Amino acid sequence: MNQEKYIGMDVHQATISAAVMDSSGKLIMECILETKAATILEFIDGLRGTLSVTFEEGTPAAWLHDLLKPHVSHLVVCDPRRNALLRDGSKSDRIDARKLAELLHANKLHAVYHGEHGVRTLKELGRSYLTITKDLARVMSRIKALYRSWAIPCSGATVYAPRHRDEWLAKIPHPGVRLRAERLYQQLDLLQPVRQEARRDLLVESHKHHAVELLRQIPAIGPIRAALLVALLQTPHRFRTKRQLWAYSGFAVESHDSGEYRFARGKLVRNRERITVRGLNHNHNHDLKNLFKGAALSASTRPGTTLRFLCCPGGERDAADDGASHPGTKDGCHYVNHLEEGSGVRRQTIESASSLSVSRHEAFPSPTILSGGGRSGSRDARFEVSISQ
Repeated sequence: MNQEKYIGMDVHQATISAAVMDSSGKLIMECILETKAATILEFIDGLRGTLSVTFEEGTPAAWLHDLLKPHVSHLVVCDPRRNALLRDGSKSDRIDARKLAELLHANKLHAVYHGEHGVRTLKELGRSYLTITKDLARVMSRIKALYRSWAIPCSGATVYAPRHRDEWLAKIPHPGVRLRAERLYQQLDLLQPVRQEARRDLLVESHKHHAVELLRQIPAIGPIRAALLVALLQTPHRFRTKRQLWAYSGFAVESHDSGEYRFARGKLVRNRERITVRGLNHNHNHDLKNLFKGAALSASTRPGTTLRFLCCPGGERDAADDGASHPGTKDGCHYVNHLEEGSGVRRQTIESASSLSVSRHEAFPSPTILSGGGRSGSRDARFEVSISQ
């Protein structure tokens, strides 16, 4: 007799709704558990057979994954953005747990990566650094927004300097607004030393990982970016090919097509209409995309081999290089010329964009691709200025 059981859990701060199905998909148990380690393990130990458990990625997902992993045969932390069945029909904790068990039984869940414990400390320090950096950038933006709301020009960085602070505050006529600006300056003064401490802790921990030294050999990848890459990616073996890495980073080109084939004179032929490109994929790691975009922008604006490769024509590039040309410069220049033609994105462009790589033998991605386009590109680029050290 098949003793496989499929358990779906809808996890919340205080309680967990659990639904258990057998190998035939029949619901055999439903219960509500307290979100405590002892209660959860007691429930798992009371079930016999081969246990498969799933729950959605969320705030307690890492804790629950580490708790259940040694006690079950198969554990899936699923992506909630790709569970369309949970958004259909009525919704409650009991219904969601049952639907998760159904999706696990049908093998229709998309797993979120959990499992690399060697970089847990670096990952937490990277999260701390990114969070504090975003908080600092938010306070700085609020300070400038306050001055702009009173038509006071505030370009540059002198508006943040302590020695010019009294001069800037004197430009605000209203006392209430001036007091609000002082509070923002207090937040700025508190966050700046905290960010430096978080940066120092991140760099100290990154020295324990050999992969950081390897990543620093890539142009425009400094100590902070290398440490964040290891913290965010954890291991490259989680990706089957480099295409999965670029999709996770937000650089996969999405295309929509319909009615691809037709019959002509009794033969099946493919239509010659262009593939409709919808842009880059939206489901990705935003911190990783910001990191790669910042590296590409730094490499394209700083003088060096990368800038000459991206901008110079073939003859000028050969004359400018001191040694042998980069192995991927010919193909990369051809691709950049395609982008500059402005004749629309063709199928060859799609193939080139989806096969970008940061390996030694391939061209570095063009900033035109890495910018992402639209408002999000400019916003991410502005944020990258603060972590491009």
